[in-house]
Amino acid sequence: MKIMIDAGHGPETAGKRSPDGRLREFQFNSAVAKEVKDRLILDGHSVFFSHQNDLDVPLHERTKLANRLKVDIFISIHANASGQTFNSAHGLETFIYSNPQQATRKLATRVQSSLVQVTGRKDRGVKQGDFAVLRDTHMPAILVECGFMTHKQEVELLKSAVYRKRCALGICFGIACFEASHSL
Repeated sequence: MKIMIDAGHGPETAGKRSPDGRLREFQFNSAVAKEVKDRLILDGHSVFFSHQNDLDVPLHERTKLANRLKVDIFISIHANASGQTFNSAHGLETFIYSNPQQATRKLATRVQSSLVQVTGRKDRGVKQGDFAVLRDTHMPAILVECGFMTHKQEVELLKSAVYRKRCALGICFGIACFEASHSL
């Protein structure tokens, strides 16, 4: 399978950080994206990044690349936030575009379930969102939120190498489950 991994946002995207400024979202996203790519390559997949580590790639360029390469699935990796201060919002959620293909819903369900199982975090479910990376791609595309930077316990997890590896494992296992069920 050809898979596009997107470390959501860029290294300098304004506002994408924990309330205390100790974690930039891209630090988490890019670390998990690299781990996911390494694992998927070992499983025999062709894997591409839509982002770069040194600059903010515009969303339209990310989706254009995925469509041009005709990847089979698109996975955007994120850390969530609720407001600008620490609060009680926590857990994992996966977004799909409104009125998705059946394959998109199946991919989202498999990845969400795997992430919850591997991390032990609260399941906030599969939700619909009007995000460019979901709306403008021509293949099954999901956006995963792996925890809240605005929750004191989850921000510590998001900074942890062990948690990042668990998130990558959950995403990869979900992709494998999707691939197995999709080829039947």
